[in-house]
Amino acid sequence: MALTATAIKNAKPRQRPYKLSDERGLYLLITPSGGMLWRFKYRADGHDGVGTPKRIEKSLSLGAYPDVTLKDARERRDAARQSLACGIDPARKKREEKQASRANALNAFDGVGEAFIAKCQRDGLADATIRKRRWLLKIVGKSLGGRPIADIKPVEILDAVRPFEAAQNHEKARRTLEFVGAVFRFAVASQLVSHDPTRDLRGVLSARRPRHLSAILEPTKVGELLRAISGYKGHAATQIALSLSPHVFLRPGELRRAEWNELDLVTGIWRIEAGKMKGRKEHVMPLSRQVIQLFRRAEILTGQQRFVFPSVRSSNRPMSENTINGALRRLGFTSEEMTAHGFRATASTLLNESGKWQPDAIERALAHKDRDRVRAAYHRGAHWQERVDMAQWWSDYLDELEAHL
Repeated sequence: MALTATAIKNAKPRQRPYKLSDERGLYLLITPSGGMLWRFKYRADGHDGVGTPKRIEKSLSLGAYPDVTLKDARERRDAARQSLACGIDPARKKREEKQASRANALNAFDGVGEAFIAKCQRDGLADATIRKRRWLLKIVGKSLGGRPIADIKPVEILDAVRPFEAAQNHEKARRTLEFVGAVFRFAVASQLVSHDPTRDLRGVLSARRPRHLSAILEPTKVGELLRAISGYKGHAATQIALSLSPHVFLRPGELRRAEWNELDLVTGIWRIEAGKMKGRKEHVMPLSRQVIQLFRRAEILTGQQRFVFPSVRSSNRPMSENTINGALRRLGFTSEEMTAHGFRATASTLLNESGKWQPDAIERALAHKDRDRVRAAYHRGAHWQERVDMAQWWSDYLDELEAHL
């Protein structure tokens, strides 16, 4: 006798599971907890415990009521019966489809991209690099994310990056294309695809113009900048970070993520772990008297916290990456005149022009990565005393420039 919607609605749970039968092997299983599960009972080829072929009874799950209505359940039952008529076990077919779906999910661009980023983390890439790659994966994931990576064509990749080029954001377009290529090369190495389709797109994007980060390089202009920084009236921690920027040769991200446990203000040494550095090598720098004094000022404000320059919104996060540039703008310096990153160019230019210091010592102070591994291993321990002297000379020189009207 066929099952009715009324009979299903009136069904109540009992102490033990029981069935409400429909037709052609379909039934509704009522569980003690009140669950109502559709099942299709059928027979298919199998074997007994010793391997002798025989017809065995099986059950196929068709979903739960009321998400799957009586009508839906009957349609699913009929589809399963059609598979049986073609010699296909519907339970095995469902299992294989699930396995294929899982494999497709892992082999989709998003899944391969996540695996690539996980490898980058294992390889010890800087946290900033990992964050940037996750951001790029999110960008291209909007159009490529769910696609099986082996099916993605060059034109699809181009469609994913063209909008950035059309918006005159050539750098973003270039970086996005480079990231997609890196994911594909990882997929090639993992034997998921046979080649990297981004190779066919070389030269297709508009050539990017060289981007030079703005910096003040003339000593008299540097003096004007330093006097403006001394007169900054904003947040106290921002003023200290701004004052430190010309002294320490660091990239803005390395400065704003400074932590108190990295600093030894007694010996005058700052030790920055490899994960924070662009070159993924620990950087040890000597501190001048002026820099120590600035950190002592900051210690009064944030010495009990993790970060020397915490975010104004949360002490568990460092200062925003836009804070220093924003302070420079409030002081009247445009992005074409000076940037937070430009302090490194200022130091590099004026230190080299002074003729007092070996270029290798300056490069070490700037934490530039030496491509020659043997040379890099030597220079990691070399020039320390010269760098100590240079750090103090540089701070004294900046004081002279600031005082010279």
